[in-house]
Amino acid sequence: MSRTDVTGRAAAAAVPAQRSAVTAEAWLQIPSAAPGVCRLRPLTGEAIASYAQRLAMTYQLALPQLLDGVGIALHGHGTLPAAELHLNHNAARRLAALARVPLPDLLCALPRPALNDTAPSAEAAARWKRLEAAQQPFRACTLCTRHRSHGATDTAWVHPPPHRLVCPRHHQAAPDPRLTSPIHTWAVPQLAAAYHAHRRLLRHPGAATAWTAARAITTRWYDHQQHLTHRWYTRLTRLCAANPHLATTGSASPALLARGLVIYPETVALARALATLPNRPHRTTNDALSLIAHRLNLAHLTPSASDPLRIFLTHTPLTSQTML
Repeated sequence: MSRTDVTGRAAAAAVPAQRSAVTAEAWLQIPSAAPGVCRLRPLTGEAIASYAQRLAMTYQLALPQLLDGVGIALHGHGTLPAAELHLNHNAARRLAALARVPLPDLLCALPRPALNDTAPSAEAAARWKRLEAAQQPFRACTLCTRHRSHGATDTAWVHPPPHRLVCPRHHQAAPDPRLTSPIHTWAVPQLAAAYHAHRRLLRHPGAATAWTAARAITTRWYDHQQHLTHRWYTRLTRLCAANPHLATTGSASPALLARGLVIYPETVALARALATLPNRPHRTTNDALSLIAHRLNLAHLTPSASDPLRIFLTHTPLTSQTML
């Protein structure tokens, strides 16, 4: 489709009510690498396909029409979140110009693997590539997205850091790529509190290792119904009551779709404890378990020899930091 073929759709294109209307003639007069009418900043960690789609929706165009209109050749087919757009440098430059975002800012915000095409090419090109399940992006907070999209859409897909599992401002979360609608978390205030605790944890040099270990441990406990089963079942029940759509998602059970969210407060608490357990000559594994039980609000914690927490405490040197 040539740029002149965009006329039919672009004639109806308009920036939302608070912005000036964009006529077909105005759109066609925008050079391929010239600034667009609207400035649209990417969300942190936003998938490139998501960002390009939001930009297209701002102009009320389909994604292929938008890319064709700025001279970017689109190869292959795909849909979010199962596939991602990979851009070469020329395509990224044209997209940044249209969005009125400096190219370095765009490169910093968007995922690097999809922007690392360094092969010399005069063509500005975008190519769909399928993603493995573990690589797929998550739904962003709908209210944050609408605000950042000038009201054009509330749908965006991001690769959030672990501490961004929850939007504390709007009480939304999407802990699984298979969720097409966000989970509203207002019924479980512990999730927002865990978000702030997780941000404090990030200041500790051992945060990444502790988080990875804690997430593996609590996931195992959840899947094997150990230690915190009653608390997690109660939390899952509250989330399901506030989000009836969880029960109608056919791809997986609510217990699986919401697992990351259900275990989040205890994962953060455990990660903070693991990152900062004191290493004293008299410190034993049982002493560490007592401290962790206190952090998890448990009367006692007596994991078996094969429990991942006991294995971690037995084989991992403890630090000498002060408890967070």
